[in-house]
Amino acid sequence: VSASASMTQQLLSSPAPRPRPFRVCNWDRSLRKGIMAHSLAELLRQAQSTLLAPGPVSLVLDEDGTVVETEAFFRTLEEGTVLMALSKGQTWAPSKTPGYQLSLSRKPPRRIDVACVTFDLYKTNPRDLGCLNVKATLYGTYSMSYDLRCYGAKRLMKEALRWTLFTMQATGHVLLGTSCYMQQLLDATEEPKETETSPALQSLLPCSLPPLPRRKTLQ
Repeated sequence: VSASASMTQQLLSSPAPRPRPFRVCNWDRSLRKGIMAHSLAELLRQAQSTLLAPGPVSLVLDEDGTVVETEAFFRTLEEGTVLMALSKGQTWAPSKTPGYQLSLSRKPPRRIDVACVTFDLYKTNPRDLGCLNVKATLYGTYSMSYDLRCYGAKRLMKEALRWTLFTMQATGHVLLGTSCYMQQLLDATEEPKETETSPALQSLLPCSLPPLPRRKTLQ
């Protein structure tokens, strides 16, 4: 089993804008189209080609006729905003159809992703147990990944038995050393008792033995 972790930081000064959806209609609202665009110039170009306008067009908000002519104002528009494409000589007019609610549709503002976590389970060898890769991205700037790889079951079992054998040997050495140390402590505590009992044994013996009788010599 092997594991690895990494952390990267991505700094993008000006990230590429992604296309956003908009609804575009002609001046009399008889034709409506959905268009994806990431800039105002692209939206003008697609609106002209999609609505088959004879010439260049301008865009206004369908709900009140506000002219959209700058890129900064275009970026403040929400996704799904209804716009009206006007050719030369055409003007905006409020809807005369009762119940026309197309311009009143609203969507929540674009969300900001705080964290995104992905799990990737894969195999590098058919005999492997499997590998797991976990990647987390925070605020779209910091990314962290953790890779856990499990090799073949046979190899994994051998490694487990090897570690078990090493643990048992280490435990045996520790127990053997502890037992020797405890035996030394017990021997050290028993020696003073033996020295204390030796004078008692000596007191039981007489201090001096009487002299042996002399044999008379025959003359």
